[in-house]
Amino acid sequence: MIKKGFMICLAAGLIVVQPIQADAAQISLALAGGITTSLDESSASDNEMAEVLDEVVKDNYTGFCIAKVNDYVNVRSEPSEDGEVLGKLYNKSVGTVEAEENGWYLITSGNVHGYVKNDFVAIGINAKTLAEEAGTRMAVVTTETLRVRQEATTDSSILGLIPMAEELVVKEETDDFVKVAIEEGDGWVSKDYVDLRTDYVYAESREEEKARLAKEEEARQAAQKAAESKVKGNSKSGGSPALGTGGGSASGNAVASFASQFVGNPYVYGGTSLTNGADCSGFVMSVYANFGVGLPHSSSALRSAGYGVSLSEAQPGDIICYSGHVAIYMGNNTIVHASTAATGIKYTSPANYKDVLAVRRIF
Repeated sequence: MIKKGFMICLAAGLIVVQPIQADAAQISLALAGGITTSLDESSASDNEMAEVLDEVVKDNYTGFCIAKVNDYVNVRSEPSEDGEVLGKLYNKSVGTVEAEENGWYLITSGNVHGYVKNDFVAIGINAKTLAEEAGTRMAVVTTETLRVRQEATTDSSILGLIPMAEELVVKEETDDFVKVAIEEGDGWVSKDYVDLRTDYVYAESREEEKARLAKEEEARQAAQKAAESKVKGNSKSGGSPALGTGGGSASGNAVASFASQFVGNPYVYGGTSLTNGADCSGFVMSVYANFGVGLPHSSSALRSAGYGVSLSEAQPGDIICYSGHVAIYMGNNTIVHASTAATGIKYTSPANYKDVLAVRRIF
């Protein structure tokens, strides 16, 4: 039996009906696309309410949507597996649903407009909730040195320091402060010193994918050439050979092996010296500089270096990116990184000891 107080959620083609505290006269079934149905408690029967549900499910598919897939699902030119692949809709990609046809949604996400099976896309009456689930709230540092504090006050003790232009994941938000994730833990910063935004993932067209892969391959080849040249120079001068022993490329293993010799050295905010002290991005930058590869001194910028792989595919030498922090993957679910002033350069396991934002491969 359907209760006269309810809400509707449409998720991956399934209807979920849950009771809520409201009279039938107050019920508004409103999807982002527009249908609104008000029912009079004195006259609405259970059958009439069931008919309203059927109407919403059948006729209203417009509004905000989010992809629910393990990796990606193809967006096609027509509602059929035979349709041309126009692009890829990645997990948690967002877009809008414009119509439904035979178990397929017509969607627009980014520059991709086409059909995707409704099994892989969730829609619902609460677009804001879906948006919060899909989006990642970020705080971009707008001051030269941001002091992240233990509590949401400007006179609280300092947890850590973050440089200008770094991008931090927001964990909580008040009127005047945001809680952000850094290597030292979660701390608070005043909104006066950051710009806030919400990042979303969108579908990628075939043309966009092709251009991205070409750019990444060009960067990979350039890095590999620089590394090979550096290795030859080291060999001629009697320097340590760049040989790897783990899975992955020899160059990647060489990076991991080289980085490991600096474990125990100090962490220095803003530093780039592998012996006298470096911060997290300075450490990664300086390690890769030994192999002829120029990288930015910024943990946020390093999220765009090289090309992306999943954490399950990580190999020695890959760069593991976190909120306000970066590290080098060693293999065996272990990273090496310039952690904090208290701990210096050290090993940490597992690699996902906190949320991983990206894994970038240079070689």
